Amino acid sequence: MTDTLTPALREPRSEDHIPVPRDPKAPYRAGSWTAIIVVLVVLHLLAFSATDFHPAKLVTGAQGMVNFLAEAIPPDLSGEVLQKGLEGALTTLWIGLLGTTISVPFALLLAVLGARTTAPNAFVYQIARGILSFFRAVPDIVFALIFVTAVGLGPFAGVLALICHNTGVMGKLWSEAMEDIDPGPEQALRTAGASRWQVVANATIPTVLPQLTGLLLYRFDVNVRSSLVLGLVGAGGIGLLINKAIKTFQFDEMLTYLIIILVVIVAVDLASGWIRKRLQ
Repeated sequence: MTDTLTPALREPRSEDHIPVPRDPKAPYRAGSWTAIIVVLVVLHLLAFSATDFHPAKLVTGAQGMVNFLAEAIPPDLSGEVLQKGLEGALTTLWIGLLGTTISVPFALLLAVLGARTTAPNAFVYQIARGILSFFRAVPDIVFALIFVTAVGLGPFAGVLALICHNTGVMGKLWSEAMEDIDPGPEQALRTAGASRWQVVANATIPTVLPQLTGLLLYRFDVNVRSSLVLGLVGAGGIGLLINKAIKTFQFDEMLTYLIIILVVIVAVDLASGWIRKRLQ
């Protein structure tokens, strides 16, 4: 019988297939991935050993956790505790606000000097980057301990700590945002004879302003949370109240303060998220 099928409908024969060439780097890739997996496993085993990571201890210590929760529940909702908690939460909020806003001019200056597209020269760029790296590398709680010894216990030390750390973090984020913008407006002003600072003021910052504002709101959100931790080392706010409650075994008061700060943080998160959406 004559084969009436068209060439397109014929069943392909083995000789019609083009052999796929072998990847000469395949064995190398497989060996590399094997080595990476082995190294990661070894590093995790060392980390488990160094940190005394034993999940079984959670089972043996479950009774202690139950006793702790039994003493904390129900929370102390007396008027005196609620008043102290609200005042401490407001102080924590003010610490986060001032630590964020006061750092803006320092972060903006270092961001301009630490961005490749706006730095006057390589030397200034490296100096600015070094300062940003230092402020970013030192944790805010370490700054708080330093300033507590300088200005004493209280929220002022927390504000100073956040100013230093937030300058480093926000300056780094802002400088990277400035490097990623469209260079067209900057080049147009330079061609027209504008100075470096005129280009920054009239092209760079206006172009990147929505992104800078969004990053600023995000950092405010983070700083409110950080100010809670700073209070644990004497930098004021509701963190200081939580620390005192734990040390005096008033776990029901501690739970009240945690609930209050949770409400404040959620409110700040929702407000900053709403503002960021309006800026997009």
